[in-house]
Amino acid sequence: MTISIANATNLGAQLLDAAGVREPRMESGLLLAHVLGRDRTFIIAHGEDALTDEQMGSFREFVGRRAQGEPLQHLTGRQEFFKLEFEVTLEVLIPRPETEIIVETARELLRDEARPFIADIGAGSGCIAISLLNELPEARAVATDISPAALRVARRNAERHGVIDRLTLLESDCFSALEPAGQFSLIASNPPYVSNNELDTMQREVRYEPRVALFAGPDGLAVIRRLLRDAPLFLQREGYLVFEIGFGQSDVVKNLIDRNVWKLPEIREDLQGIPRTVVLQNRKR
Repeated sequence: MTISIANATNLGAQLLDAAGVREPRMESGLLLAHVLGRDRTFIIAHGEDALTDEQMGSFREFVGRRAQGEPLQHLTGRQEFFKLEFEVTLEVLIPRPETEIIVETARELLRDEARPFIADIGAGSGCIAISLLNELPEARAVATDISPAALRVARRNAERHGVIDRLTLLESDCFSALEPAGQFSLIASNPPYVSNNELDTMQREVRYEPRVALFAGPDGLAVIRRLLRDAPLFLQREGYLVFEIGFGQSDVVKNLIDRNVWKLPEIREDLQGIPRTVVLQNRKR
């Protein structure tokens, strides 16, 4: 017995809804579109088309994995971020909408600089550095990550979006592979900022993501402390450090900032009104 695209989408939505997936119909449609190698517009416009047994079998497998908590982005292998589509694997953090604030902020800060030089510390998929290079055609960037597998994903994304010739990828624990020569106009980072004891309270989808990109010590601030301490050595005079923080961390982070080293122009809120993106400026050296 054959099943139509519309009926398969409905079935998938029912199974995902029962599993507690937040937007079951949309995700069912995206999974079926992925199986068919089409977009969601095709799924909507061709609802009466019949699926083959092979297509239906693949769809059931994907729906089952999603129902068990595997992230949609890992199943489809991609995620939209700041107007571009990025490859996503188990080796990298899934790009989030709130991280786009880093790109928006950096673009504003560097708008009038002729040839900005950017560092992306903990680059993962490369979404921050690649998006900035896409927005700033005269910019160059260095992207570092402690994970060689993540850097391979970032390289493929940079090649796909035509910016690899302006991007240097380095395996590095934060700044360890860089020379402290005060060279960067701006350092951007979406560091790990979840405390180690929060694992059991995380959404099930998050548990599929690389722990090194999520967890940062007992209070979640170990990497942020390193950024605050080391970044001035790598920034130009009056250069910027722009990084993401977690829910409820803004006051603690403010207290970590050495005002003899940094100016604090602002902490930007995300769409939920949560202080999310810290903007610091290196004082004259």
